Amino acid sequence: MKPVSSKTNLRKQQRADVSIEVAIKKSDGDVLNCRTANLSRAGMMLLCDQETAKKLVPSQTTPAPGACIPVAARFAVPVVAAQTVAVAAAGHIVHLRRIARDQFQLGVQFTDFENNGYDYVDQFVSRVLATPI
Repeated sequence: MKPVSSKTNLRKQQRADVSIEVAIKKSDGDVLNCRTANLSRAGMMLLCDQETAKKLVPSQTTPAPGACIPVAARFAVPVVAAQTVAVAAAGHIVHLRRIARDQFQLGVQFTDFENNGYDYVDQFVSRVLATPI
C-alpha cells in the first residue's frame, strides 16, 4: 500500500461553519447577496448561484495569484444572544469552485476591516468553535 502524502495546510485560521447573509459590493458599485458556508478571522467561503458567481468572477475560473478580485463585504454577527453588530470588510476573491449544477463557492480573503470589525469576527468565530457539537 502506498503511503499517503501529507499536504501542507495553507489555512492559518480555523473556519466556523456558519450560514450568514452577506452583501458583496464589487468595485463598480454593484451589490450582490450571498450566504457564507464558513467564516474565519482571515476570510469567508461564500455560497452563490451561477448568475451571481458569473457577475463576481466573469472568467468563471479561480483568479491567478496576484490577480485577485477586490470586493467589500457587509454582514452581521451576534455579539450576544439578542444583539448583532454590522461588520464591513474589504477583501479579495481568491478562489472559485463549482459544487453543484447551480451552486458555487467563492473564497474571500479579508484585507481590512472597518472599526471593530475584526474583533467582532474574532469573538464570534471563537464562540462558535468553542461550542460543543
